[in-house]
Amino acid sequence: MALIADRNTQMKDGDLLPVPVAAAVKIFAGALVAANATGYATPGAVATTLTYLGRAEETVDNIAGAAGAKTVLVRFRKAFKWLNHGADPVTQASMGKVCYIVDDQTVALTNGTATRSAAGIVVGVDADGVWVR
Repeated sequence: MALIADRNTQMKDGDLLPVPVAAAVKIFAGALVAANATGYATPGAVATTLTYLGRAEETVDNIAGAAGAKTVLVRFRKAFKWLNHGADPVTQASMGKVCYIVDDQTVALTNGTATRSAAGIVVGVDADGVWVR
């Protein structure tokens, strides 16, 4: 039904959000965080079922916990500098293109023969890392 009066619509900032953490994982502050196939936060890793989220703002240890037992604050919608994979490096030619998750701090140029999930769009390449949005 359409509004017939003012509504106090709730909002979230959208840049820093608590995300329930997957079972049996530890996420370190500053880590590349992804959502697994069931939507729980997990450290970046080689997998085809991850969705890039952003950077962990805190360390959360859920090694002994069930999925969702803890939450991690994740910063979204920003560009973060990740390490560049030595054997499959992102180059300047990748500007504006997708790069891929290798682990919780590293991205690569390719999907590793369909074994890696997309990390995001390359917005800069420095000697010491790759800026990903």
